[in-house]
Amino acid sequence: MTNPPQPEPPALAAATAMFVEVLVVGIGALTAAVLLLIALVGPATTAKLAPLAGTSAAAGVGLATAYALGILIDRAADAALTPHRRRLRTRFFPSSTAYAQARLRLADFPVLAARADYARSRMRICRGWTLNTLALTLTADLAMLRYAFDHRLLILGATTALGMVTAFGFYRAWRALTVTGYRKLAEQTTTSAANQPVPAQPSPSPASP
Repeated sequence: MTNPPQPEPPALAAATAMFVEVLVVGIGALTAAVLLLIALVGPATTAKLAPLAGTSAAAGVGLATAYALGILIDRAADAALTPHRRRLRTRFFPSSTAYAQARLRLADFPVLAARADYARSRMRICRGWTLNTLALTLTADLAMLRYAFDHRLLILGATTALGMVTAFGFYRAWRALTVTGYRKLAEQTTTSAANQPVPAQPSPSPASP
């Protein structure tokens, strides 16, 4: 009789989720980098290099590069949106200290903490893809300028418009997730603190006669 599979340790599960999250962001950045390379080297050199893209060595290098670019894009997006994120946070927490204390209180409730981590993961993906979409739009336009095809200006305009709308959609999703995360954190930690049992006070000893 086989034993049931054991659940992953929380630290391993968190590390796996972080790796996937960074890779999802990095794939978009790597695609933009490839489009930029196509724009720089032109159609003839691109055709010569195309067979190399299907090799296992290229796949390994691409995976490592995507992970590294994912870290860079995540940090760049965080730096760009940090002032706005802090303004949103002041709606629910008057200071950074109050926010840090709420995070500490939430750690006492594993189920709520896991949900908050999942929400932050989605927020970081939307944050990174806001920059990714802008980069993809720009590099795709640059790459198409190197090729001659019918209705190029019309396609360039449509690609640019679609990219701007998509980038704005990722930004709005990031903003909505950020506001919801702060609101839920404030509500959950306030409710949890109110429901904490009050420690019993020691009864006063009878006065000696």
